[in-house]
Amino acid sequence: MNRIFGMDSPLVETLMKVGDCLCLSVLWLVFSLPVFTIGASSTALYATVHACFRRSEAGIWKHFWNAFRENFKRSTIAWLIELVIIAVLILDTVIFRSIRLTGDVMGNLYWAALFLVLIALTWTAYVAAYAARFNGTVKEILYYGFLLLRVHPLKALLNLLEIAAGLALCLMVPFMILFTPAAVCWMNNISIEKIFRLHMQPEDLEKEAARDALDQGM
Repeated sequence: MNRIFGMDSPLVETLMKVGDCLCLSVLWLVFSLPVFTIGASSTALYATVHACFRRSEAGIWKHFWNAFRENFKRSTIAWLIELVIIAVLILDTVIFRSIRLTGDVMGNLYWAALFLVLIALTWTAYVAAYAARFNGTVKEILYYGFLLLRVHPLKALLNLLEIAAGLALCLMVPFMILFTPAAVCWMNNISIEKIFRLHMQPEDLEKEAARDALDQGM
């Protein structure tokens, strides 16, 4: 019994991760409530997932608040630009859906418009990840977020499927919104970090490797 419920047991570690997902998802939801802060909140979500889930650092609130505060301006401006684009795409989706219901052949563009909405949502995830991990202007984080998505389409497709699955789960089981944001971000983080490392400078890769080794030693 002690082995099952010990602090280092797989069961307890899993329960702690579930609790961390709950806490971090709630933080993201609360800080996203004004809507215009979703960009900064998503950047803080990614930064906290990377620090606390991937590197096993302590202090979810500390990491989240620091990342939210430090990236607020550029992430908010970037998000407002993204929001306009997403709103236009959603409007197109609604229009083409209405046309599709009339039986007009133009209604088939509904699926293309819906796919572009999902691509745009995936782009926002890449922008938040880039802003969380690297310095750069608003223009740079928007550009490199899209560039990395375009250069690595298969990994982007994986991220898109993870985001789509998260949205579908929340629609089917609404209370899962309390866990899904952090869980989806955690899954995104795994593939996005691999992409980042493909384009990082050798000296930066050495710093990352040294930090990973230190984290594993702890």
